[in-house]
Amino acid sequence: MLAGVPVPDRLILTIAGSLRDADLDDTAERLENGYDRETKLLALSIAERDDILQVLVDCPDGLCELRAVLLSEQTWRAREGLA
Repeated sequence: MLAGVPVPDRLILTIAGSLRDADLDDTAERLENGYDRETKLLALSIAERDDILQVLVDCPDGLCELRAVLLSEQTWRAREGLA
């Protein structure tokens, strides 16, 4: 789970690959380590959430819910002056 959204294992690696393509290696490594350790719920920092949202612009199938949640959180943070 990422941001409270169930994400299939294969899509975790898809996100990690997109993060690496965007030179967001630290966040990619966190996802890959979570995948390798078979982590069921991976807590993400705000910066990591923003990194993932950045690479989900052209949202692959199966990741639309994750993108929607991350975008909603980002909008809320901005509205509340937390971003």
